[in-house]
Amino acid sequence: MEKKIIDIKSIGDVHRFYGIEKPRHPLITIVDLTRTNPVRPEGEAYYRTSFYTIMCKRFDGVMRYGRSYYDFAEGTLMFTAPQQVISTSSDLQVTEGWGLFFHPDLLNSTELGRKIHDYSFFHYDADEALHISDKEKEILQDCLGKIRGEYAQNIDKHTHGLIVDNLQLMLNYCNRFYDRQFFTRSKVSNDLVQQFERLLRDYFASAAPEKGLPTVRYFASHLHLTPHYLSDLLSKYTGKTTLEHIHLQIADKAKSLLWGTEKPISEIAYELGFEHPSHFTRLFKSQTGKSPREFRSQN
Repeated sequence: MEKKIIDIKSIGDVHRFYGIEKPRHPLITIVDLTRTNPVRPEGEAYYRTSFYTIMCKRFDGVMRYGRSYYDFAEGTLMFTAPQQVISTSSDLQVTEGWGLFFHPDLLNSTELGRKIHDYSFFHYDADEALHISDKEKEILQDCLGKIRGEYAQNIDKHTHGLIVDNLQLMLNYCNRFYDRQFFTRSKVSNDLVQQFERLLRDYFASAAPEKGLPTVRYFASHLHLTPHYLSDLLSKYTGKTTLEHIHLQIADKAKSLLWGTEKPISEIAYELGFEHPSHFTRLFKSQTGKSPREFRSQN
């Protein structure tokens, strides 16, 4: 049976879906998910929205998000970006929670609009959701209260700026809380870092040309993580992103081949998985400050 996707394109559509009164602001809204009566079709439904969402939920039922089914028995935050697809079971019942929905147009010509992509948790999977403490929940509720207070009153020339400022403050707190989560789950995180490092070494120990250059997505899929989550995890623990680790490993492998063999540089480039030697030369120089030819002649 073909999957049917329901598009929710506006904040007004959100309110119609949840069966609540018209929104007070066209580009942002906060919904008390325990006081709604969603209009869902029979069976599993798939929804694609045109805006960013943050949901803090505790419910009975199952939600599918990306590749994962997730049980929100614990209070957690889930983030989605525009055009991501979410599905829910028809018998899902929210017992506690809220949803914040904001359209990308809200961020036009703002600092937050220029840096929204830096908040990479909008691209995590559900099993990489943020688990928050009661104290952290209170902090976010305070931000929500200020945002709601702004759009619920008469809109003036300060309203938009204050809404966006408080939204950015909320996202910065979420960044902090994710940092805390990475470190409070240090055993799991350290295991993942070690698994990544082993995968990276093994990749270049095998026949790299047959597979080409490794990608961030390749390692993330082998570790059952999203590329954004893997890069953020590595950044927290090693100070380098996944791509930076890949480039360093390529440079180290290249150094060994340049030192220990007489192979032509073009052959070394192919052995490392490059289609064009010029691409290899450019990457190697960015990592070492020298071209492969200069490095070989000076060592």
